[in-house]
Amino acid sequence: MRRLFGLETEYGIQVDGVEDMDVVVESMELIRCYLKEDFVARWDYRLENARRDMRGFEVDELLNDQDETVHLQRDRQRQIPLGDLKSDLIISNGARLYNDHTHPEYSTPECHSLFDLVALDRAGERILRHCARRRSATRKGGGVVRLYKNNTDFVEHSYGCHENFLLPRQLPFQQVIEGLVPFLVTRQVWAGAGKVGVECAPQARQSTYQLSQRADFFETLASVDTMTRRPLVNTRDEPHANADQYRRLHLIVGDANMCEWATALKVGACALVLDLLEAGALPRWELADPLAAIKEISRDETRQWALALAGDRHSSALEVQRSYLEAAIRLAAGRDAETDWVLAQWGEALEALGRDPLDLLGRCDWVTKKWLLDAFAEAEGLDWQHPDHRAWLQSQDLEYSNIDPEEGLYLLLEAQDQVTRLVEEEEVMRGMTCPPADTRAYFRGRCLEKFGPAVRSLNWDSIEFLVQGRTRVVDLKACVDSGVAAYYNQVLDSAPSVEALLEKLPTSA
Repeated sequence: MRRLFGLETEYGIQVDGVEDMDVVVESMELIRCYLKEDFVARWDYRLENARRDMRGFEVDELLNDQDETVHLQRDRQRQIPLGDLKSDLIISNGARLYNDHTHPEYSTPECHSLFDLVALDRAGERILRHCARRRSATRKGGGVVRLYKNNTDFVEHSYGCHENFLLPRQLPFQQVIEGLVPFLVTRQVWAGAGKVGVECAPQARQSTYQLSQRADFFETLASVDTMTRRPLVNTRDEPHANADQYRRLHLIVGDANMCEWATALKVGACALVLDLLEAGALPRWELADPLAAIKEISRDETRQWALALAGDRHSSALEVQRSYLEAAIRLAAGRDAETDWVLAQWGEALEALGRDPLDLLGRCDWVTKKWLLDAFAEAEGLDWQHPDHRAWLQSQDLEYSNIDPEEGLYLLLEAQDQVTRLVEEEEVMRGMTCPPADTRAYFRGRCLEKFGPAVRSLNWDSIEFLVQGRTRVVDLKACVDSGVAAYYNQVLDSAPSVEALLEKLPTSA
């Protein structure tokens, strides 16, 4: 693919056998179970500003600041130092592993390859599963820690799976919003993770099986906030690259996928839509009400997915998706193997959805989960309309995303070769410790592995070393360029010492 991308996944956490769980402490302790040594480089927060908006302004406060204040007061009562509370680690595969206050979160390293991204995303499942088992074994008072790669606890709390893409700064961000919204609202027909029930809408039919776990929770079109009044397009301006050249598009609208096919297609198709946007080749769509549409499509069990357009016109989610696909074929067909894979699978998905969604069994999460739930309901004589039966179905919905292979329903299907794999297990295991070789993530991860004791703190775009009592900072912003990243990575591989490394790279105090 032609741009850097990555995923951030927040995991649901539960401790069986414990009635009064402090989820913040539990998440913190889970992350700390990863530690292999006493030394851990600190995450450097100085370069982060959650209030800066891509539309050219900085907000005075975020709508979720009040929630953060409440959390801060509770943290003070816990008397836990901030560094311990965040438990914020960069690990040797170049990923970030940390406590996002009430959820353990794994952020993949930057990738150019979709299949690298899939392997590293799956590696995050393995890493967190290791942490959960270790925490269960060492937890005072007992209790089994379970983690879920999903997006809801079914009582109106949602946590996300965020996509990140590098964009050129000169592209007007309003064009990004207008071009992406129709695509993002409709792609859930093949990218949704599936959900039993409806949240945040008491008037809705609760027995509904939805396409998307996240659709219920969006309240505004574009905003810098992420936790309150969630936007379809997040406008936070933290490029983690040279700010005069680049933006980082931070999408929070997608579901966490268990199916590798869905993860790869979700990111790959979006990358191609961004290519279309840059080329001025996007199809033109204007939805009458995008916020209503994302919910209506998710809840439409007729699978017609009708879509109201501006000007009292009508279309369908499949028609909108076909128009994006056709434009992408005209622009990028034959460009490279991964692009052709995305175009082919995107086309197969739309054909299957128009014919029989079950043709996507083992590839599309909402289809695969619905197939499992229907079989379970039939075997147990369950009625989707009955609240107690529906709660039982929701428990199975949750178990679909359990990342323990002895319990997780998706992973049981995977063990039986009933789902589509895109990467070999050896690639996933290698991804637990090895960063992608063609991005700056390699420099970050290998620096920790090779010169870890000299690393004082770090961020996505810089590493601070402490050498002979002197602080030296290597700026990695320019390393979003593949040629610059290759040079830095080569210098690192050949450097016999941290001093030799710093002699060959520009640094600042």
